[in-house]
Amino acid sequence: MSSTSSPSPAAEPSGAPSQCIVTDSWHDSVVVIRCTGDVDMLTVPALDRQIDTALTKKPTSMIIDLTAVDFLASVGMGLLVEAHDRCGAATQFMVVADGPATSRPMQMIGLADIMSLHSTVEQAFDAIVR
Repeated sequence: MSSTSSPSPAAEPSGAPSQCIVTDSWHDSVVVIRCTGDVDMLTVPALDRQIDTALTKKPTSMIIDLTAVDFLASVGMGLLVEAHDRCGAATQFMVVADGPATSRPMQMIGLADIMSLHSTVEQAFDAIVR
């Protein structure tokens, strides 16, 4: 079973300095939450809402895909830590990030040491503990 929700823009393009579109897709009990654009203090609430909504459906794994993110602010990285903690033992939490805007800052501040970081969504799916 695979389903996709409609995109949720986090900020209106008219005059807003940043925009992030957050979508999710389900693959059985695994949710992939994709972000496109900037993840900053203006747009992080949309990602937070998507994570909360997904957690109410009790996924076995949650993959946050940041491959289309152009800018990841510290507030976005803080949300990833919070999401990792909210998932607890019941939901395996993974982040897909590859590039200087996402994986590099995450590695520099040590997030790669506390959460599962992958270069592609396919690698994240391969790492799911079944």
